Amino acid sequence: MSSPATPASRPTSPLTRSARSARTASPAAASAGTAIAGTAATKTASRKAPAKKATAKKVTAKKVTAKKATAKQAPAKKATAKKATARTASARSAGAGALVAAEPRTALVRRARRMDRILADTYPQAHCELDFTTPLELTVATILSAQSTDVRVNLTTPALFARYPDAAAYAGADRGELEEMIHSTGFYRNKTTSLIGLGQALCDRFGGQVPGRLEDLVTLPGVGRKTANVILGNAFGVPGITVDTHVGRLSRRFGWTDETDPERVEQVLMGLFVRRDWTMVSHRVIFHGRRCCHAKKPACGACPLAALCPSYGEGPTDPVVAAKLITYGPGAGP
Repeated sequence: MSSPATPASRPTSPLTRSARSARTASPAAASAGTAIAGTAATKTASRKAPAKKATAKKVTAKKVTAKKATAKQAPAKKATAKKATARTASARSAGAGALVAAEPRTALVRRARRMDRILADTYPQAHCELDFTTPLELTVATILSAQSTDVRVNLTTPALFARYPDAAAYAGADRGELEEMIHSTGFYRNKTTSLIGLGQALCDRFGGQVPGRLEDLVTLPGVGRKTANVILGNAFGVPGITVDTHVGRLSRRFGWTDETDPERVEQVLMGLFVRRDWTMVSHRVIFHGRRCCHAKKPACGACPLAALCPSYGEGPTDPVVAAKLITYGPGAGP
């Protein structure tokens, strides 16, 4: 009996061989793949590191640039603020000037006189703040008040008036002695020349007496229209508008005129007010300019004319702050 046939070995397919090879090689391949991946990650990380550093440098550079830009902008902002302040001041000034041009004549007269009535209520004691007893003393005191203050002049004149009681005394004065006596009022050399010339002119042409007419007064040494109006209004009772620094400045600030020449300002104010009030209008405006409506920082928030003034707001408008700016002359009151 024949033995059973041994099954023939089945041939191995190429696919089977490949699978076995793959299974055999897989651990090594995995190790190689891991190494390759690690190398790639290292390379990627090394690339990213400089990129991060570059980014950090860029951020730092941006911050530095921003700081420089801010530093440059600061002065520019200050300059812009200064320009804005200048424009505001110019606009305010232009506002008062525009009002002069636009306000009807009748409305201007009424507003100006109403403002004067308010000032009369506010300063009932307004007067010439130079001390004097005669027309000559007032003439001398007014000459000395140029580029000085009434307070300083009033400290100087008692001894001066005692030493030089009349025009003849000034005409024959020793120049050095007179200069020494009035030295504290400033510009004492020019003023000494004026006082000696005044005494000589009064003795030569007016019998040693101060004349009571404008056209005569303005011919005297040291006497212009302003001084002449002071003398006429306060020593002779002849009404006159005195355009000193305060009257000129406030007349423009109030919108009464936009003129800058004192004589033109005088003519404008003469047309706004009744003749009998001219002298007192000047006193009241001067009082207000010295006490409230200061040149650099007017006390707008404490000003009785605020509702009628086109320049309201040039100074502090807060009542408490403005009240601290109010000043008072000696014995003058509010």
